[in-house]
Amino acid sequence: MAERRTRHTARVLARLGMQEVSRATGHRRFQAGGAAEVTSQQQRAQAIRQALEQLGPLYVKIGQILSTRPDLVPDYVREELALLTDQATVRPFATFVPALEAELGPDWRNSFSSFETGRPLGAASLAQVYRATRRDGTPCVVKIQRPGSHGIVFGDMTVLRRASRVIARAAPRFNEVIDTGAMLDVIFRAMGDELDFTREAANMKDARKAAKEFKTIKVPKALVATPRVLVQSLADGQAAHRLKEGELSRKQRKKMAKEFVAYMFKGFFIDRTFHADPHPGNVLISPDGKVHVIDWGMVGRIDRSMSAGMLGTMIGMAYNDGPALAQSWIRMGSTTPWSDIGGFTADIARFVPHITNASLAELNFGVALTTVLTFSTHRGIQTTPNVSIVGKAVANMEGTVRHIHPGLKLSDSIRDALQDILLDMARDLASPEQLAQYGLHTLHALTQGPGQGTRLLNDLADRQLTLHNHTRFHDTRFNKGAFALALLALGRRHRPG
Repeated sequence: MAERRTRHTARVLARLGMQEVSRATGHRRFQAGGAAEVTSQQQRAQAIRQALEQLGPLYVKIGQILSTRPDLVPDYVREELALLTDQATVRPFATFVPALEAELGPDWRNSFSSFETGRPLGAASLAQVYRATRRDGTPCVVKIQRPGSHGIVFGDMTVLRRASRVIARAAPRFNEVIDTGAMLDVIFRAMGDELDFTREAANMKDARKAAKEFKTIKVPKALVATPRVLVQSLADGQAAHRLKEGELSRKQRKKMAKEFVAYMFKGFFIDRTFHADPHPGNVLISPDGKVHVIDWGMVGRIDRSMSAGMLGTMIGMAYNDGPALAQSWIRMGSTTPWSDIGGFTADIARFVPHITNASLAELNFGVALTTVLTFSTHRGIQTTPNVSIVGKAVANMEGTVRHIHPGLKLSDSIRDALQDILLDMARDLASPEQLAQYGLHTLHALTQGPGQGTRLLNDLADRQLTLHNHTRFHDTRFNKGAFALALLALGRRHRPG
C-alpha cells in the first residue's frame, strides 16, 4: 500500500515537472511581452494547485499552509494555493456501509429513524457527511471516514519526512531558518485529530465549553463517536460566504463578528487551543443570528510562550509599536549566526504604521502577519513552526469575518479582549505550578555562584526580574514589572467613572 502510494505521488509530481518543462520551452519560444509571462505564471500555479488536490488531504493542508508563507512561495502561487479545497468525488453510500457496520454494529440502521443516503451534505477526501434523524427525533449529521484514508495519510507523512531530511542535508542554512521537519510535524499533529473521530469529538466538547460565555457562538454536540464514524447534532445555517447583504441586521452582524473574533482570541491567548481551519465553509450563520463553528478535526495547540509572543505581536500592530512587535516576534523563535536584528526591527518600524487602525475592508490582517514572517525569514531569524498554524487560523478567521461584518477592526477587537486576556495571564502566573517554576528558576540561579545571585537580587530590587525558558525554538522572557504596569494602566482605563 505504502509503495503504491509513493509511486502514485512520484507520477503526479513527475507529470507536474514535465508540464513545467513544456511551459518553459514554449515560454522561451513564444513570449510576447508581460501578458505571456502572467499567463505562464497562472498556468504554473494552477498546475501546482491541481497536483496537490489530486494527491489528497495532507498535501491540500500543506498547500493551504504555504499560501500563508510569502517568505517561501511566490505571490502568484500563494494566491492560487489559497483556492485549495478539500473536495472529492462523491462515492456511493454503499462504499461506507462496511465502516458503519464495523463501528456501530450490524444493526446500525436501528439507531436512526431516517438516513438520507442519496446525496451527502459534503464530500471531502477524508470523509463524507450525511444528514439523518435519530430514533428520538433529534436531527443529526453522520460523518463517515473514507476507506483507506488513514493509511494514505500516514504513508504520505512518511514520504514527506524523508523529503525533509533530504532538504536539511542539501540546504543546511535554509533549514536553520526554515526547519522543514519541525514545520511538517506541526501540520501532522494538527491534522492527526482528523484521522480519529473520537479525538475530534473531544475537541468539540472543549470547544462547546469555551463557547458558553458567548451568546452567539455555537458548537455542535458529539452524540456518538468512534474512530471512523461521528454522529453530531445538526448545525442550522448557511456558510458565512453565502450570507446575502440583506440578511440579518447590521447590529446582528457586528455582534456575531465581534464575538467570533473574541472566541478565536480566547483560543489563541487563554485556552491556547483553537480551531485551525475557521474558513467561511466551517462557519454557519443561522437565521436567528447565531454562529455555528463546525468541523473540529484540525485544531491548533500552542504553549504559553508562543501565545504570549503572538499577543505581543498583535498588540504591537494594534498600538503602532514596531519595536515591541519585533521583540515579541523574535522571542517566539530564535536567532541564527547570520540574523540581522537591527534590520528586522527597522523593517517592522516602517511597516507597522500602515496597518494600525485599518478595518478588514481596508487591510488583510492575516497578510500583515505573513509580511512580518517574510521580514523575519529574510533577516535570518528562525520562527517557531507553530506560526504557520496560527497564521492560517488568523487568515481564515479574518476571511470569515469579512463576509459577516467587513467594517470590524481587529485592532479594536484586540483592545476589547486585552483586559480578560491579561487578567487570565495574571491568574495563571499566580498558580502553584507557575510559582514552583519561578522558585526552581531562582534556586538554579542562586546555585550558579555569588555573581549570578547578586545580579538576581539586583533585578528583584529594581522590580525587573526577567524569567528565561529555553527550548529548541523559544527564548521567552517575561518582565514582571512591565506586566504589573500594564495591569495598572488597564485598571485605570476601565475604572468606573
